[in-house]
Amino acid sequence: MPSQAFETYRAELPLIAILRGIQPDEAVPLVEQLIEAGFRLIEVPLNSPSPFESIAKLAERFGDQGLIGAGTVTSVEDVERLKQAGGRLQVMPHGDPEVIRAGVAAGMDVLPGVMTPTEAFAALKAGAEALKIFPAELVGAQGIKALLSVLPKGTLVAPTGGVTPENLAELAAAGAGGFGLGSGLYKPGFDAVTLRERADAYVAAWRQIQG
Repeated sequence: MPSQAFETYRAELPLIAILRGIQPDEAVPLVEQLIEAGFRLIEVPLNSPSPFESIAKLAERFGDQGLIGAGTVTSVEDVERLKQAGGRLQVMPHGDPEVIRAGVAAGMDVLPGVMTPTEAFAALKAGAEALKIFPAELVGAQGIKALLSVLPKGTLVAPTGGVTPENLAELAAAGAGGFGLGSGLYKPGFDAVTLRERADAYVAAWRQIQG
């Protein structure tokens, strides 16, 4: 099972902000907007400029208000550097068992990227507590529903890729328990106002689903 912190924050808002391309000097003011909007799960992909610097700043500033971590984690070395930076969330584009096990051993909440039942079961066997369905726009809501029908009951899946305010309801109805928000939420160069507008739109869509 994911950590208590992950589950608590996910219960507040199951939207994972993916800030690919964010710069260290803008990380704190931009994430401040996300925290104010209700976001509690924040990832800085490691193919961003100086990602560990951004993660360290965010963990120091917001570590008691949310779960800060990295995306595009592809090696054991990445896991070690993530831990040193104070990150607690490890999101992967793939399901490398060695990297999954390293993250679990480091106390991370690990979400490996999977697309098929074979990949999903292998990731769970390696110790993953939740699964990132990627790319979600290829799997679709029906694919997620079919995948969940064969996975262990209660498995948390978080579609990532092509998630919009408009399709949140369909993905949630298919059984998704988390949602990775990439370019629909943030693109490099966005200012605080633009990011907040996008964030508020996603939050409003989720609140509407909740009724």
